[in-house]
Formats: sequence, structure tokens, C-alpha cells
Amino acid sequence: MAEQLQYKCPCCGGNIEFDSTIQKMKCPFCDTEFETETLKAYDEVLQNEQPDDMTWNTDAQNGWQEGETEGMRVYICESCGGEIIAEEVTGATRCPFCDNPVIMSGQFADELRPDCIIPFQLDKQAAKEAFKRHLKGKRLLPKVFKNETHIDEIQGVYVPFWLFDADAEADMRYRATRVRSWSDSNYIYNEVSHFLVLRSGTLSFAGVPADGSSRIADELMESIEPYNTGATVDFQTAYLSGYLADRYDVSAESNQKRANERIRVSTGQMFDSTVTGYATVTPENCNIRLTNSKARYALYPVWLMQTSWNGQQYTFAMNGQTGKFVGDLPVDKSAYWKWLGGLTAGYGLLAFVIGFLSWVL
Repeated sequence: MAEQLQYKCPCCGGNIEFDSTIQKMKCPFCDTEFETETLKAYDEVLQNEQPDDMTWNTDAQNGWQEGETEGMRVYICESCGGEIIAEEVTGATRCPFCDNPVIMSGQFADELRPDCIIPFQLDKQAAKEAFKRHLKGKRLLPKVFKNETHIDEIQGVYVPFWLFDADAEADMRYRATRVRSWSDSNYIYNEVSHFLVLRSGTLSFAGVPADGSSRIADELMESIEPYNTGATVDFQTAYLSGYLADRYDVSAESNQKRANERIRVSTGQMFDSTVTGYATVTPENCNIRLTNSKARYALYPVWLMQTSWNGQQYTFAMNGQTGKFVGDLPVDKSAYWKWLGGLTAGYGLLAFVIGFLSWVL
């Protein structure tokens, strides 16, 4: 059975057909006319479009060298199951993810060695000061959060990340319009011209990050970005001294979707910025093909704090390189109602004064 090819009107979305009387394509709904050569060129564009190809080469290359993991141990949190890498001499510590005590499980052994690392640039004191600044001016904050003992529980953790590098060859198609207006003594006229706008090019991406730990919310880690990737160095176990390191439990393959999303958004924004001079611009299609793709395993420095209040847990994080600090805070309900009552009373008094003055005047 032969297929019937249908064209959609860019003005109203209706099916356009060939009108033999005018020898043009015409929309029966809005009477817009189209040259057949224009639609032929549009057909050629659609036929030449290539599908997405956003697959990655995620084969692990680096393994631990003999003797490199001596003196390293894995600590297991019996509460959340977190696996934390630390030095053999590390004493009792607490889980940076749920704040429960952790116990040493055994000798460290892992088949995949980090490719690179961003060393900590800020110490615990800087994290404590950032936490204090985060609390400053929060009148409705429970007093427990201002207790100095909670600040001492901030821990420096190297969080696993997958860094995705690739060249992205992209083709974008837009539908755009320009409007010309004029008038006479009787009418106002608007002439709308429709355009098919094409953009093609290649962008290079280096170090697109994706969190390799399921124990830390992706939103939390992304909120303390960006990192200065120029400070990335080859991994050495010496950088772990004095800190904890989270073992990745989300593979590079599982993070491909997230990396592709970030690349697609960045590519779209870059191409969108080049389509100017139109009244309206509507993206219609985006095709991306990746080449020279690879994934690297990296450790990024993060200061983490876990604390709880009224049965709810709160997590705070600070970028161990730049100092960017984030975290949600609870509200003391009793303080809130007192504040609201005072605010209501204040507005009531202000309304009374305004009303009295209006009556007097």
C-alpha cells in the first residue's frame, strides 16, 4: 500500500494540499500558500537528517598498582550501607551520609583506580565558617543548629564523579517568523514570513560531570558546581591522607543518560544564541552525534555535614575547592508563630494609625 505524504502548515498546523488552480500548495484552513520548490527543499532537509548517536566509550583503563592500596581500609556504614575509604590509622569515625558510626570492614580492594583528582583547597575551619555564615540572619532557625558541637561533625569527603569528554557534531532545525506591519486609513496589515533555519557545527566537551554515588543527591552535588577543572591532577593516594573517600556505586554506563542530557542542553543553548533577527523562533529538531568519547573516573572534594531535627535529616555540602555552600534549613514552628503574630500585630497597628489619620485629616 502506498503511503500518503502529508505536510503540516507552519501557520495553523493543518494538512496542506496541492491546489491545481493556482499550481501551489495551499492550506484549506488558513488559506496560506506555499511554493512547491520550498516544500521540496524542506523534504531534502528532512531526508538528510541523521539520527542521534550519543554512545560512550566507558571501558575502564586504570587499575590499582601493586602495593598502592596498602594502608587503606574500607569502612562500612551499617545504617545506610555506605562504603568509605580511609587510611588504616583512621580511628572511629562517622558516616558523612547519615551521621551514624561506621566500622572497619577490611582491606581495601577495588578494580578501578581514579584517573584524576581535585585536591582539597579549603580546610575544616573554612567549612565551619561557611556553615556559620549559612546560619547567620536566620531568625526562624531552631537553636540546635546554632550549637557548636554540630559544626565539629563536618567531614571532608572525596566524592566520586564520572567525567565525560567528547566532540559533539550537531544539527539543529528551527521554525522562525518575521512580521512586517503597515496600515492605511481602513486597515492594519500584518505580513508574516516563515523561515526554516538550519544550524550545524561541532562542539567539544571536556569533563562533563556526573555524580558516581547514589548516597548523595545529584541535585546537591550539582548545586555546588562548578569546579575549576584546571586544578585537576593525576590521582595519587597521598591526596587521600586526612580525608574520607566515597566508593562509587553508580557506573559510568548508568550515568551516560545524565551526561547526554547536559550535553544536549548546552548544545541547544549555544545554537539557540546564533538564531537572531526573528520575531519568533521555535526549535523543531536536534540531532547530536558523539565522537572521541570517553569517561574518566575522578574524585572531587566536598565538605559534608549531616544533622537531624524533629526526626528529619538535613544535609549540607560545601565545595572543597571554591567554598560554595548549600543546604536546606528547618523552621522552628514556635518561633514562626511568634514572628507571624508580631508581624500581624504590627500590620494591625499600622492600619489603625493610617485609618485614624485619615479620619482626623
